[in-house]
Amino acid sequence: MKDLLLITPPFTQLNTPYPATAYIKGFLNTKNISSFQADLGIEVILELFSKNGIQNVFNKEINIQTISENSQRIFSLRDEYIKTIDQVISFLQGKTPTLARQICSMNFLPEASRFNQLDDMEFAFGNMGLQDKAKHLATLYLEDLSDYIIENIDPDFGFSRYAERLGKSANSFDELYSKITANNTFIDDITLKTLHEKLESVQPKMVCFSVPFPGNLYSAFRCAKFIKENYPHIKTAMGGGFPNTELREVKDQRVFEFFDFITLDDGELPIELLYQNVCHSEHNEKSELKRTFLIENNTVTYKNNSSRHDYKQADIGTPDYSDLLLDQYISVIEIANPMHSLWSDGRWNKLTMAHGCYWGKCTFCDISLDYIKIYEPISAKILVDRMEELIRTTGETGFHFVDEAAPPALMREVALEILRRNLVVTWWTNIRFEKSFTRDLCFLLKLSGCVAVSGGLEVASDRLLKLIDKGISVEQVAKVTRNFTEAGIMIHAYLMYGYPTQTIQETIDSLEMVRQLFEMGILQSGFWHQFAMTAHSPVGLNPEEFGVTPIKQEIYFANNDVDFTDRTGIDHGKFSFGLKKSLFNYMHGINFELPLQEWFDFKIPRTTVHSNYIHDALLENDDFTFKGNSKIVFLSKNVIAENRVKNKKKYNYTYTKITVHLKTNIVTVDFDEGHAEWLMKIFSEYSVENPKKPTLQQLKADFEENFDNFELFWFSKSMQQLKENGVILSL
Repeated sequence: MKDLLLITPPFTQLNTPYPATAYIKGFLNTKNISSFQADLGIEVILELFSKNGIQNVFNKEINIQTISENSQRIFSLRDEYIKTIDQVISFLQGKTPTLARQICSMNFLPEASRFNQLDDMEFAFGNMGLQDKAKHLATLYLEDLSDYIIENIDPDFGFSRYAERLGKSANSFDELYSKITANNTFIDDITLKTLHEKLESVQPKMVCFSVPFPGNLYSAFRCAKFIKENYPHIKTAMGGGFPNTELREVKDQRVFEFFDFITLDDGELPIELLYQNVCHSEHNEKSELKRTFLIENNTVTYKNNSSRHDYKQADIGTPDYSDLLLDQYISVIEIANPMHSLWSDGRWNKLTMAHGCYWGKCTFCDISLDYIKIYEPISAKILVDRMEELIRTTGETGFHFVDEAAPPALMREVALEILRRNLVVTWWTNIRFEKSFTRDLCFLLKLSGCVAVSGGLEVASDRLLKLIDKGISVEQVAKVTRNFTEAGIMIHAYLMYGYPTQTIQETIDSLEMVRQLFEMGILQSGFWHQFAMTAHSPVGLNPEEFGVTPIKQEIYFANNDVDFTDRTGIDHGKFSFGLKKSLFNYMHGINFELPLQEWFDFKIPRTTVHSNYIHDALLENDDFTFKGNSKIVFLSKNVIAENRVKNKKKYNYTYTKITVHLKTNIVTVDFDEGHAEWLMKIFSEYSVENPKKPTLQQLKADFEENFDNFELFWFSKSMQQLKENGVILSL
């Protein structure tokens, strides 16, 4: 028996748990509040995609004459699907890697329409290992089954969302309410069976649903309805990303037929207070709540009467992934692109470097809400302590920092702390493409285990980037992506079209910028999003300043995405297919030479961007700029100094040969004996284990106590060689 049951309803990710309940459970541990957590999404998927589950799918009565040709083929091959499904799931869980050879034989899995794209993607297989190729084929196999389920069993099904349409800014609760109170679907039956087992096992006093996305909303309500009908003594609460952004103005009393409480923003203190009210009401004469909706006096009431402050990030504990079925998540590869697959392939422990966004200015973003507005970083020491604790408790050394934008200075300190502790970890995160990401910082991040970053390029137009208040330029993005790429770190760009006042010419020019970034090899992955105006963004709050007119509706339930008209009158949606098709090709390294017109079935203007714009932006070199406040890091431990004598005609002179053994090569450089002795002293004094890092100005002062002209030494050919090989980094 536990006090609280924390649930993530179907569906989020297949490869790793969404971290919200793990964060809350870690916090509850610090308060000695007992809890159990469950990801119903993965449990329902594993039940559905099992021999018994697929048998039940095919047992559903259908009219074979009226279904699509693709469904007819899948139904005809049903015995093959039933025979292979358990083996495929086991393989995708990493339990039977030898099955990859069978899968790649192309005569093991039944194939339907999803496999038709293989002709277009055959080129990618040469760059994929056997395991990845098999994961990709197994993913297509699952997507074929998904297509069959959507067409014939449940049109709302999706691997990472369920009935998402019903949750997307549904200003009225009517349609969702009708769906919730209608008969259970095939997926509902599986979900509620799993929920029932959890309730019987845990016997909680309150069930807390974390609803991060619109695609989790319907299932959360369906589960809450089941609890109210069968366990009326159990209280239900909802929190998470969806209510935080969409349910800030909820008025419909029917919502509270299913949920007793809806909490907003950081969940730690609101849940602690709910726990005290629900589980220890006899000790609470005054009912104190934090940012919580409930029904009082037959009215929807927002209660925020606690004077207590939210917890600091250093005090919320380490996320706790216990109870979750960590060894049963499945890795899938939808697109044969190494960067793109990070979201769906591999198990990642999720952490945040900082609460909120250190930039907090982008005009399309919900910067008025606390989860963006309140910026609070965590110290590098605490972060790496948490990483080590998660490695111990989960056995996983992969980390995804899910920040809005990870702060470069903190990333640097985390990287140094990882190197100081000699940890072997793999990590990736979201960033802003700002100039702080120098060649040296990117190299340091790579050494600490960073394999990829994602960031918002948005509209690749300097005018629009300024209007967005992104604080970057296209030229700057090119330099930063070049720095990451040269360090061996993959980059994904979030791309946007249809921003207010964006012209057709700017859309085409933005595509040309993206084409050049991929052609130069400094961008590996991307995704186009059409601009959506949200109620809590600067555009949504002050639409007239951005040339848009919102279409107002009465809000009784959800309020985030706002319909609008743009004074340009352009139908931006018509560009969607061409933008995404071209990007698909560029991500696989092909068809850069095709004119942009080839991607669209309507006339577009010629680009005004010079064909060498990105190439020329990368020509500027600042290697010989003296920046006195730069922190200097000496990374190599394997440095050998040997005094030598060189004979030149009649003269003998001494010098010192310094040899540095790097992981993949050996660097040898020659120095004057005195300079070499000073450099070896500095190497020893400021090794990576030493948390103190000298500035370049401090090194200059130290050097010039005994020698002249530090700049001549610092920018010498030998020192440049050490810097170019990452032995000395300037941060």
